[in-house]
Amino acid sequence: MNTPHNPKQQAVALAYEAGDLAPHVVAKGRGLIAEQIIARAKEHEIFVHESKELVNLLMQVDLDDHIPPALYTAIAEILAWLYQMENQTLGK
Repeated sequence: MNTPHNPKQQAVALAYEAGDLAPHVVAKGRGLIAEQIIARAKEHEIFVHESKELVNLLMQVDLDDHIPPALYTAIAEILAWLYQMENQTLGK
């Protein structure tokens, strides 16, 4: 049984590599596209953080653009938490 699509759902995918000035937007979309972004992330065991407010702000960033400085702290906190969780998992 297929679940109905949520046309209001939004998703933004970020990428960050050492040496980058800041994370940049690699995918974004609404509705079915958002669902596909989330599904692809989960297939590849990529962490999915849910925050409507943050996604609303990130949806304003163009594809391939770096996130704005106003979002550095919020994204840095998520990345720091994620790195900590990965280190705990690898340390077990």
